[in-house]
Amino acid sequence: MHIFVKGAAIAFFSLAITACSSNPDDGFTGKESADVLYSDARTAMETGNFAKAARTLEQLDSRFPFGAYKDQVQLDLIYAYYKQDSTADALANIDKFLKLNPTHPDIDYVIYMRGLVNMQADSYFLHDLLNIDRTDRDPQNAQEAFKDFNRLLKSYPNSKYAPDAQKRMQFLKDRLASYSVKVAEYYIKIDAWSAAAVRGQTIVETFSDTPYVERALEIMVQAYGELGQNTLKQHALEVMKTNFPNNALVSQR
Repeated sequence: MHIFVKGAAIAFFSLAITACSSNPDDGFTGKESADVLYSDARTAMETGNFAKAARTLEQLDSRFPFGAYKDQVQLDLIYAYYKQDSTADALANIDKFLKLNPTHPDIDYVIYMRGLVNMQADSYFLHDLLNIDRTDRDPQNAQEAFKDFNRLLKSYPNSKYAPDAQKRMQFLKDRLASYSVKVAEYYIKIDAWSAAAVRGQTIVETFSDTPYVERALEIMVQAYGELGQNTLKQHALEVMKTNFPNNALVSQR
């Protein structure tokens, strides 16, 4: 069963690469009007053909950079790139749009999309498909996504995208806290007790509303004990007792 799943995943991945690398002739003559190109792009978007939509929008942007559709083309391109997993293209367009249109009425959407793109870049489809735990991977994109959603909530708290951004921030907190726990546990393995204690404290202070606080306190107790910092160890134990009274470290006292 596992062999079949892995084989299916590899086959799917191969097909995805083939699909992305193909570039069929879209029939551009260079004479289409802006209206025709935009209509074609919208049709492609609505039917889920985001690769064709992106190519059509790129044609429109190249031939009519100051036309009536210029802003909407950029907004649609951002979404088309996002749907294709084209992180670099999506972020480049987003950052360009934010720089050139800081007061645009859809700026909250663009910031929200930046968070989605960074969050997408942090995920690994095959790892999810095969149920592989890779929370130890570099969290840079997750950190960027968290910043993006936080920026949206602070600057546009009434945005229609704010509720979803808030939910995604909680997910990202869990992701970042989990990563920090793994880093702290690695420090323990190499007897880097001071670094482990600092990482544990950071989790408690920064991600206090995640399920990883209990483990962080355990790391702090162990690290402070190894360092001979009994006052800090006792303080961590008191916090543990207050918040997690059934923890084994509390009952051992």
